[in-house]
Amino acid sequence: MSNILVIGKGNVGAALEDRFAAAGHQVTAVNSSVAPAEVARAAVAADVVVLAVPFVAVAALDAAIKAALSGKVVIDATNPLAPDFVSLTIGHTTSGGEEVAKALPGAKVAKAFNTVFADHLATGAVDGAKLFLPIAADDAEAKKTALALATELGFDAVDAGPLANARYLEPTIELLIQLAFVQGQGTGIGLTLVRG
Repeated sequence: MSNILVIGKGNVGAALEDRFAAAGHQVTAVNSSVAPAEVARAAVAADVVVLAVPFVAVAALDAAIKAALSGKVVIDATNPLAPDFVSLTIGHTTSGGEEVAKALPGAKVAKAFNTVFADHLATGAVDGAKLFLPIAADDAEAKKTALALATELGFDAVDAGPLANARYLEPTIELLIQLAFVQGQGTGIGLTLVRG
């Protein structure tokens, strides 16, 4: 059992909070209205911290919170989506995951849970098919932790290499957004990895 802090209580944060708690973990979830000092105390006590806030909110985290995240396993579930959700704000030469790592010096960052719709965080599957959940990280402990948590929640968790590979993971959600909302397929879709 891990002590998990989820920062962000939107669709993604709330879904992960429920799933981690149901799996037997001790979970604390906070939103932007909680005082930074309180969030920092919760971060110090946590084994794992999940960032489920808008990507732009990470750079704006209070200095006390950033300091408390140093040395912690931080799972970055953010995506650098534009305000209209139909494009990414960065890519090719960097990624949201890499920028999160820069914003949180000393944190052990893994990119995970950002390639599926929040609806599917409740099961890790669509119509019984396990969803492919790639995880990128430079830190071995962060990657191992994220892979274990994702597998525990029912996903087909896959080591996707170093954190720089978040440059390829983050466009995945934009593709799903385009298919779901622009092409009209709805959010009942996801990706699976077929192995021959």
